[in-house]
Amino acid sequence: MKSRLMFVGLFIGMVLLDQAVKAWVRDAIPVGGSFGGKPWPGVFEVTLTYNKGIAFGMFQGAGVFMAPIAIAMAVGAGYYSFKHAAESLWLHSALGLIAAGAVGNLIDRVWLGHVTDMLWFRAIDFPVFNIADSCITVATVILVVVTGFSPQVKKTADPITE
Repeated sequence: MKSRLMFVGLFIGMVLLDQAVKAWVRDAIPVGGSFGGKPWPGVFEVTLTYNKGIAFGMFQGAGVFMAPIAIAMAVGAGYYSFKHAAESLWLHSALGLIAAGAVGNLIDRVWLGHVTDMLWFRAIDFPVFNIADSCITVATVILVVVTGFSPQVKKTADPITE
């Protein structure tokens, strides 16, 4: 039960947060504009850009092809989470974040025809991203840590073949 609550809670909460932040930024800043370099001028800033491509602005115009992938990611994450309730809460958290990130950007692609990005690490000129992108990135890190450090079942030698 906890695993389902973790998945659903993160999924709904992060989609709502992502969409609220995107709506706020679209309303408050003109495209290409920023909050005068805030919150941390020259290092980390909020700026408004639109992305019709995929991750990091690659393949402009190809974002429409992400819709089936986003749907598959969200459905797959939800299916796995609900079918494997005994897995760790970390895994269910990662799955909820993946689904939220995929759906958050899918909503933009379907509703607006592009993804709203606003978070920019200016100090390293990192591509502008959003909450949904952050969800997927954090989920990936969690999955690497969880699967990389989880105990593996060791196969014993088969006496018949050896």
